[in-house]
Amino acid sequence: MSRPRKWRQVCGLPETDVFGPRGPKANLRQIVMTVEEYESIRLIDYEGLTQEECADLMKVARTTVQRIYFDARKKLSEVLVEGAVLRIEGGDYKLREDTEHYHCGRSCHRRGQQNMDPDDRV
Repeated sequence: MSRPRKWRQVCGLPETDVFGPRGPKANLRQIVMTVEEYESIRLIDYEGLTQEECADLMKVARTTVQRIYFDARKKLSEVLVEGAVLRIEGGDYKLREDTEHYHCGRSCHRRGQQNMDPDDRV
């Protein structure tokens, strides 16, 4: 019997979940990226965190983040090279609770605390 998959914690869902080429020659092939793959790209590439920091925030092992991140980068490269459509959906994730906040550059972690002085943030 296989081990149950561990839920990965993510900040929030992406504002846009479909990306793709435009025009009459657009490739209609779709590549699906999971929400946790998106979160790994956001945290590591966009926010500039290390894999260890990303793993801590997502509540998984660093090796798990490494695999998720590798899969996400592979999908992004396929989208760019082949001109495919990228959909972000599904996966094994749960949204962070309002009481669990950390600074990642997005206000979604600080619902109700947006007006807080930046020096007072944890």
